[in-house]
Formats: sequence, C-alpha cells, structure tokens
Amino acid sequence: MASGEEFRRSVDEMPGDAGHESSRRVVHVIDDDDAVRRAIALLLRSARIPTETHVSGMGFLEALAKGGDDQIGCVLVDVRMPGLNGVELLHRLQEQGFRRPVIVMTAHGDVPTAIRAMKAGAADFLEKPFSRTVLLTAIRTALETPGAAEAAPPRLPADTAAAAEAGARIAALPPRERQVLDLLLAGKSNKAIAQELDLSPRTVETHRARLMTRLGVASLAEAVRFAILAELGGYSEKDRDA
Repeated sequence: MASGEEFRRSVDEMPGDAGHESSRRVVHVIDDDDAVRRAIALLLRSARIPTETHVSGMGFLEALAKGGDDQIGCVLVDVRMPGLNGVELLHRLQEQGFRRPVIVMTAHGDVPTAIRAMKAGAADFLEKPFSRTVLLTAIRTALETPGAAEAAPPRLPADTAAAAEAGARIAALPPRERQVLDLLLAGKSNKAIAQELDLSPRTVETHRARLMTRLGVASLAEAVRFAILAELGGYSEKDRDA
C-alpha cells in the first residue's frame, strides 16, 4: 500500500465494485493516518462494504464499549500507531473476549511484529505496500469466515492436518533454505541475510524463491502464516535441528 495521499489518489481513480454484495456487517478501520484511513474507507464503501473509521485503538475501544460488537464484521488496524499500537489492541480485545476477525497492516519488512500480531490473535496481516485487490480479498475472506457473523473465538485452533503438513514441509527444507527462512522470519532483508550467511544477495534470492516454492507460498506474508501454523502444530527449533 502506498503512502496516504498516493493511496487516496489511486482509490479515487478506481472504478466502483457495486456488483458485489458483501456482508452488511461493518468493517472498522483503525489508522492514525487521515489520508490512509479515508482512502481505505472509500475503497470499501465503493465495494458496498459498510465501514466505520477510528483514529486510534483507544477510540475504537471506546466505541466498542458504547455499542458492543454485534454489528462488527471485522477490524482492520495498523500496527504502528501512537499510544495503543495494533498488537497491544489485539491483547486488549482478547482480554475483553472480542470475537471478530482482526486484520493487521504492517510496514514492509516488519515481520517480527506481524508474527507477534498473529500470535496475539490476528486473523491475517497485510504487508505494506499492498494492492487494492489484496485488501478487498482479505476483508471479504474475514467477513465470510465461519463464525465471523456469529461469535467466533478470538483464535481458532489450527487444523491438525494442515499444521502437520506445514511442519513437515518446513522440516524437509534443505539446511541452507531453512537458514534463510529463519532469518526472513526474524525480519532480516535479503542483503542482511547475505551478509550473515556470507552469500551473495542473488544467491539469497534464489534460496528464497526455492523455499517459497517448496512451501507452496507466493509471498513472505504467506510464509509467515505457514510458519505460525507449523508452530501451532508443534513444530519447533528442535525440529529444525533434528
């Protein structure tokens, strides 16, 4: 996703999506950047998705306290905000028994924060910059998730078979690709990984592409979700060292 004004302009130029009937439950957008907040709201409303916006996590909590969560479809929140950040908000929501999907937006390369968010109960995360299509797909998936309209638990247990498959695929990675994956999950850039492993950046890119193919994922965000799924299934450092 581009900077606030750039994203706002791109949304202004986008044709509407009035042909899609989304859930009538409301998407709550939380971001301290006015331009980004308005642009996302415009995009969602053009797709006929009811939307409300909040300038802060505390503002959302105050609104939640007044109206409850019966009409909330999902929440989209930026991780980096002054005061209550996205991960802290997730913890607060868990403590309150909030039962709707929460999608977090993270800065490019801020993988450790994304991992903390997923472990704190986030249903998904979007790594900036992301496209309008990616955003709409994530929102619609959250709205259509079983339990999103009813009372879903803050974190659904991982599917046992899927978690086992994720762990098996990670365990089967060649040692060098496993090293690259671990460093990617630690938030390291290709250049930093190359320096740490004494490889060329091009070689790191090759290892990264190969491990993505072996895992069956198309992006770093998917790789993070895959690794978290494997962890929920019992995959650990011990498995990597076995």
